[in-house]
Formats: sequence, C-alpha cells, structure tokens
Amino acid sequence: MTVDKVEIPRKAIYRISIYSRCLRRLSEKGIETVSSSALASAAGVKPAQLRKDLGYFGQFGTRGLGYPVEVLLKTFREVLGRATLQPVILVGAGNLGRALLRYEGFLKEGFEVLGAFDKKAEAIDTSRVPVPVYPDTEMVNFIKENHVRMAILCVPAEFGQGVANTLVEAGVQGILNFSPTILQVPENVVVTRVDLAMELENLSFFIDQ
Repeated sequence: MTVDKVEIPRKAIYRISIYSRCLRRLSEKGIETVSSSALASAAGVKPAQLRKDLGYFGQFGTRGLGYPVEVLLKTFREVLGRATLQPVILVGAGNLGRALLRYEGFLKEGFEVLGAFDKKAEAIDTSRVPVPVYPDTEMVNFIKENHVRMAILCVPAEFGQGVANTLVEAGVQGILNFSPTILQVPENVVVTRVDLAMELENLSFFIDQ
C-alpha cells in the first residue's frame, strides 16, 4: 500500500513513528495481532486517536481480533521511508555531535549516519567516533554522491543558517536541528528543532519550587 505523505498531518507522522516502535517490540516477541486499546496504551495515546491515525491508511484489523502487527509495520515503513536504511549525515562534530554519532539507536530505527562534517575536522578527536569526520568543504559532493536527503545539524547558532542553506542547495530535504537557532528553509524542506534548554524550561514548570 502506498500512502501520500502530504495527506497525513505532521503530528500524525510523529505518532506513527511511536506506533512503529511499539509494533516492532511486539513483532520481536512473536505477537501477531494487537488490540487498539493495547497499542494505544503502549504509545501513550487514546484509542480514538489511534483509530483516527490509522484511518489515513485505510481499514485495518478485524473486530474482536485486533490489528495485524506485520501488516501495520510494513505500511508504516513505507510511509516513514524505512523499508531500507536511510542515509544521514551529521554537521558539527563537537561534543554533542560526537555523542550523537555514538548513539546506536539511529541504526536500529533505520537510519545510517554515513559520516560527519566539521569546519575543523583535522582537530576533532575521532578515537571514539564510529564514522569518518570530513572537512565541511567535502560536504556538498558527499551529499550528492550518496543521495543523502537528511542531516543532523549541531553547529553553533551563528553558523546554523549558512550551513542549512548549503544543505538545502545540495539536496537535503529534512534537517534535525540541534543548533540553537530558528532556520529559514523552503516549504519543501522539513526542519525538526531540538532545543534542550527549552525542553528543560518546560519541565521546570511542572517541578515544585
């Protein structure tokens, strides 16, 4: 089944990613079907929300039997582009960048970080980095030669927009932005911003002072 991504809201895509993780755990345990209430509970959403999200893909499941785990997984892989490993690069191999490069979860989720790029690549300690770190001058050719469409951005704020412009011009369509700045990109490019300080600020609201 092929699903047009444009027809699915971005928030629903985020939840689909969560559903996919839950389904993979069920598949690893040999579970073939799952009820809407059980999957919704595992994903932290209400059953009504789950059913609405699945409605974007057509009709699934049999009343009283639940949803077929493998069928849902296959559909979600097509939507999320994970039928095969997706090539990714990281830009900015500082402390945060190198920590992300060591994170094994990317590969488990279907993303292969092919390499990292840094303005001062020759000065980077690569002893514990599992991928090559290249000078940023090689980035554009690398993106084109390896058909890279996604990048992780970990550069200082003052360099964020300039690097983003270069990534977009080279063909990158999705940026996971750890750089503390808001990026301006064309409508066909998706940016997900990860602001750690803002997340802590949000958490502090719920903590007794």
